[in-house]
Amino acid sequence: VIRHRDVRASYYGVIDKFRLQVSEQSQRKALGKKEIIATLLPSAKEQQQQKEEEEKRIKEHLAESVFFEQTLCQPENRTASSGPSLLTVFLGVVCVTALMLPTLGEMESLVPLYLHLSVNQKLVAAYVLG
Repeated sequence: VIRHRDVRASYYGVIDKFRLQVSEQSQRKALGKKEIIATLLPSAKEQQQQKEEEEKRIKEHLAESVFFEQTLCQPENRTASSGPSLLTVFLGVVCVTALMLPTLGEMESLVPLYLHLSVNQKLVAAYVLG
């Protein structure tokens, strides 16, 4: 087992050589030897973090350059939206109304029978609203 005890980012890519010699226990004469080349590499997690940091720097740089290009070259002629769209508000009101209607099987209600909703219909309305 060979362990690298002083792992630093500055040592990444450094090539080390290890020599293994095989000999009999009673004799000093080597039966064989092999040189092993080892390169210290960052762990997969560190590589992923380095890639993410590099991508983040590139995105920030691109975002800054696009921002400057837009502000210098293009006049601002679009209006900013101020809140949720009309369709979203309408769908929310419909779902809340559906949940407030009586469920099928409720007899003591002033609401006409065709407006009574099933449990499945109410579940769909709750899902869409959530």
